[in-house]
Amino acid sequence: MRASASFLLTALLGLAAVLPAHAALKPGDAAPDFSADAALAGEPYRFQLAEALKKGPVVLYFYPKAFTSGCTVEAHQFAEATPKFQALGVTVIGISNDDIATLKRFSVEACRKQFAVAADAGAKVMKAYDAKLLMMPDTADRISYFIVPPGRIAAVHAKLSADGHVEAMMKAAEAWKAAR
Repeated sequence: MRASASFLLTALLGLAAVLPAHAALKPGDAAPDFSADAALAGEPYRFQLAEALKKGPVVLYFYPKAFTSGCTVEAHQFAEATPKFQALGVTVIGISNDDIATLKRFSVEACRKQFAVAADAGAKVMKAYDAKLLMMPDTADRISYFIVPPGRIAAVHAKLSADGHVEAMMKAAEAWKAAR
């Protein structure tokens, strides 16, 4: 049963890859505040958006499922770019509705201990950000938000393909930094 559910998710994500992702939240909108169990380099902690924003902007990226091919590729891309984001004063965090035990492993293996991933129990955060996969409402769509203090969305990249998210968020971070 578990293998068939994984196959179904993979098939639906493949089908959805040809459809555009959507994002109801637009630049200028307020970013819904949240806290969630998270893991960084395998260590659990409580992530709080409001606290992170006190340090600077946040890249909040939603992804469907840890350890699937596209999500692993995207995590590798964000891991590679995280030192540059950090140099710009930006925090990166990924979020899905995977459980924290899975995300502890994902934060080490796919995220390469570079950035945190959060567990969205009950899909509450993805609902607040309208980041639900239309075909599977308890699964996140692939949407990235660049959030600036004190909590406004400055940029959005909504595309189910893993490609382009890091570049779009880096451009937003560089533009934010240049404007300061």
